[in-house]
Formats: sequence, structure tokens, C-alpha cells
Amino acid sequence: MMLQADVPYPSLDGIGEDLRTLRIISPAYAGREGELTAVLQYVYQAIYLGATGEEKSAKTLMSIAVAEMHHIELLGTLITKLGAPPVFASCPPYPVGFYSAACVNYVKEKRAMLCADIAGEKSAICSYERMLCMMENPRAAAVIERIIEDEKVHLKALQAMLAETNA
Repeated sequence: MMLQADVPYPSLDGIGEDLRTLRIISPAYAGREGELTAVLQYVYQAIYLGATGEEKSAKTLMSIAVAEMHHIELLGTLITKLGAPPVFASCPPYPVGFYSAACVNYVKEKRAMLCADIAGEKSAICSYERMLCMMENPRAAAVIERIIEDEKVHLKALQAMLAETNA
């Protein structure tokens, strides 16, 4: 199961080399606050909460992780089409600044997890919106716009979980 917006993803067909757009979107792929961090953080949280009896929350977080994995696939494919290999580094095509799992927030208390996740989703939405302001590639921008819709769904789900936890 994937927690995502009910809108189709745009096609990546026809996207060609574009180093300017590549530099704009790369941080969203494997940067410190990018999709790779989101996937690993949600998987960590789902496993941890599942092991402590919070199965419903664990399922929701894993569903968000699966959607974020799809974002990694989209962004990695986009990076490849834009002219770089999809290495887990902060600035493809240069093999420097490789991703580190130290970017993941390993907090163990559910409320703190959800607060970190909500902040992360808000930050992701803002980052993607800033990218759109810099982009001149309409096909790549359509992908980013669609990812934003998923992030908004994730934000609402996390806010509902936090409200449930606080009640």
C-alpha cells in the first residue's frame, strides 16, 4: 500500500539532458533532507513502532515510506534523463558528498517521531516549491508538482496521527 495523492504521475518521456535542472533537483534525491532520508526514517520508525505494539502507526509510516520510495525512483530516473547517473550523492554527477544514514532522525518516542516527520514534510514541500521557482524545464517541473501533492497527503496523515497521539 502506498499513501499518495489520487492523481496520475506525469510521463518522463521526452526529458533530455539539462544540467541546470539536474542541479536544482539533486538535493531532493539524496540530499540531507531528501527522499532517501525520508524513506529510511519512515522505515526505521515503522519497524520500531511495530515492535513496540503500535501496528496501526507502523503500517501508516510504512505506507508513506513506499510512496517516498516511488519518489526516489522518479527522481533517480529524472536525474538519469537529465544527464547524470543516479548515485546517492548530494551533487550528481560528481561522486562526492555520498549519502550518510546519519541524516536519519533516530528518536524513539512516537510523538517526537511524528513532530520530526511533520517538520520534514513541511520542509520538503517548501523545498520543492523553491525548486519550481528556479526551474525552466516544464516536464521536470510537472514531476516535482506531482511529488508535492503526495507530500501534502503525507503531511495530513502525520498530523492526524499526531492529533490521535495527543488525544
